[in-house]
Amino acid sequence: MTAALEIRGVCKRYGNLEAVRPLDLMAERGALIGLLGPNGAGKSTLIRMVMSLIRPDAGELRVLGGDALDMKDRIGYLPEERGVYRRMRVEDFLFYIGRLKGLPSSGLRARIAGWLERIELPGVAHKRCQELSKGMQQKVQFVAALLHDPELIVLDEPFSGLDPVNARVLIQTVQALHREGRTIFLSTHQMSQAEQMCQRVVLINRGEKILDAPVREALARFSPRAIDLEPASDPQKACAALKQLPSVESAEWRPETCTIHVALDERADAVSLLAAIAACVPARRIEVARVSLDDVFVRLVEAHGGHSRVPVRGAA
Repeated sequence: MTAALEIRGVCKRYGNLEAVRPLDLMAERGALIGLLGPNGAGKSTLIRMVMSLIRPDAGELRVLGGDALDMKDRIGYLPEERGVYRRMRVEDFLFYIGRLKGLPSSGLRARIAGWLERIELPGVAHKRCQELSKGMQQKVQFVAALLHDPELIVLDEPFSGLDPVNARVLIQTVQALHREGRTIFLSTHQMSQAEQMCQRVVLINRGEKILDAPVREALARFSPRAIDLEPASDPQKACAALKQLPSVESAEWRPETCTIHVALDERADAVSLLAAIAACVPARRIEVARVSLDDVFVRLVEAHGGHSRVPVRGAA
C-alpha cells in the first residue's frame, strides 16, 4: 500500500527567500502527524504544495499515490484562510460543497444535519453564513472539509481563533476521525494541542525540517534536569535554602502555578536529588519537572538560529 503522503527533496522560493528548503517527509496511512513551526517557518507553503495549489521548484510530491488535484475527492482540506459564501444559508452552502465533492443529492441534507449536530451547531442550517460568529463559520468550513468522508485530511491551523469549548469539540472530532482510520496532517502553532493529539510531530524552521519523531520520543529526548515543588512554607525563604544545595543552579518561584522550579546542573540526576530537596524544604508536592512540547519547540528553534527568514544562498 502506498503512503498517504510522500515528499522528497521539495523546495520553494519566492524571489530571494527560501520558503521551504529541500525537505523530505513521509506520512503512512492512518497516521496523525502534527506539522509545527514558528510563524513564517514555511508550514502553509508546504501545505499549499501538498494540495497542488502551488508547485514546488524542485523535488517530488505524491498524495495518495498521485497528484492532489487528481485525488481531490479523497482529500479534505481546511485552509488557513477561512472563507464561506456569506450570503448562502449554511445548509445550502454545505449542500453545494458536497455536490462539488461528488456526493449524491439523495441523503445529503441528512448527512449535513448529522455533521452539524456532531460539531454542536444545532439550529443553524437555515441561517445565512454571515449571521454566524467567526468561530461558528470556522466550524461550518470544518464540516465542508469533511462532509465527503475523505481518506486524507489536511488541516491548516484548524483551532486558531476558537474559544476553548469549540476547540475541544473540533479536537475530539479529529481524534475520532483518526480512530476510524483517517490519515490526518495537521499544521498548528499550539503545542499543547499537538502534544495531546498527534502520534508524531514534524518541526520546521526557516523552511528546514529540524525534527521528525514520535511525540513520546521527542519529549524523552529533551527531558529536563529540573524539579518542581509546591512549598509548605514561605516560597522566598524556600528558594534561598534550595539555592544553597549542591547541583542546584537556580530556584525560581512561579506564582502562576504556586510552585518553585529548581534547575539542576548538567551532571545532576533529578530523581536521586528528590529526597535531598524534600529534606531541605517542607513541600506539599515534589516531582521531576515534565518537559512539554512547547519546551522542545523553543529549544530546537533557538538552537537552529531563531526564526528569522533566510535569503536564498548567493542572493544579494
